[in-house]
Amino acid sequence: MSIFEDRFVTLAHGNGGRYMRELITEIFARHLHNPELDIGTDAAAITLPEGMVVMTTTDGFIVQPLEFPGGDIGSLCVHGTVNDLAVSGAKPLYLTLNAFIEEGFDLRTLDRLIQSLGKAAREAGVRVVAGDTKVVPRGHGGGLYLASTGIGVRKAGLKLGLPQIQTGDAILVSGPIGDHGIAVLLAREDFDLKGDVHSDNASVLPLTQALLDLPGLHFMRDPTRGGLAMVCNEIVQGAKAQIRLREEAIPVRGPVRSVCEILGYDPFYLACEGRVVAIMKANAAKEALAIWKALPGGKNAAIIGEVVSGRPRVILQTPIGGERTLEELEDDPLPRIC
Repeated sequence: MSIFEDRFVTLAHGNGGRYMRELITEIFARHLHNPELDIGTDAAAITLPEGMVVMTTTDGFIVQPLEFPGGDIGSLCVHGTVNDLAVSGAKPLYLTLNAFIEEGFDLRTLDRLIQSLGKAAREAGVRVVAGDTKVVPRGHGGGLYLASTGIGVRKAGLKLGLPQIQTGDAILVSGPIGDHGIAVLLAREDFDLKGDVHSDNASVLPLTQALLDLPGLHFMRDPTRGGLAMVCNEIVQGAKAQIRLREEAIPVRGPVRSVCEILGYDPFYLACEGRVVAIMKANAAKEALAIWKALPGGKNAAIIGEVVSGRPRVILQTPIGGERTLEELEDDPLPRIC
């Protein structure tokens, strides 16, 4: 009998018995199979090449809805973890996966989401080597929550981070901001709005690897929760410098801007899931921009500002010559966007 004949997840799928074994074997192992994934053990033996080992914090993914234009919770889980490694300068190699499934969840939907997760992992060149599943009672979850930790390796001696940032550095972004946040918002259909907006949900590894050998690269970050504004606020607090952004230089798609104007959102605070913010020496910025523009994920990249001396804050210069401060985010405008 196929596991799909039952159709829905039950508490028995999490009790450690036959139903749980079938759930893991017929869905998770089938889509994530690789030599290191041994479903009979609670630990994975992995091989790491030479270099500095980089491990991410364990990240949780609770996006609602679970599927949205441009992606779903499965691919988002992989890309979110892979991107954390990529912007640190590492090559992602392995992932762990925890799945928290709500009683009553449709098994065919679960199968589709884990299939998407497996596909995203293969395309990113990473392997899921360990994991765990839990079934929670009905009403105690959002259908499916995922959590992942990533392990990768970066070249010894590579220095990226806030201490490397210097006054005069240029700031680049790899593409339009806010796509993911608006795509998820429209998918919820809470505001009776329609729009052709797709999430930028993708691996940024090609973008980050392309810059690693470029002299003058000081910092990279993916602007997820809190968007570009929060990344810049983290930078000014950590680097004790000021950032000045040029509003007209920051790429924002027309539909994203339109939804923001209707609903009162600020695109600079909206989440991205496939973009990179990079900071580097000004004399290397044009070369970096050309490298990104030659890649599929960076054709709309732009140089958007610079790091200057002054009180640590983020200043946005408007097209009409005015200025406004992008403060730290206090309210979450879009809950469960990742």
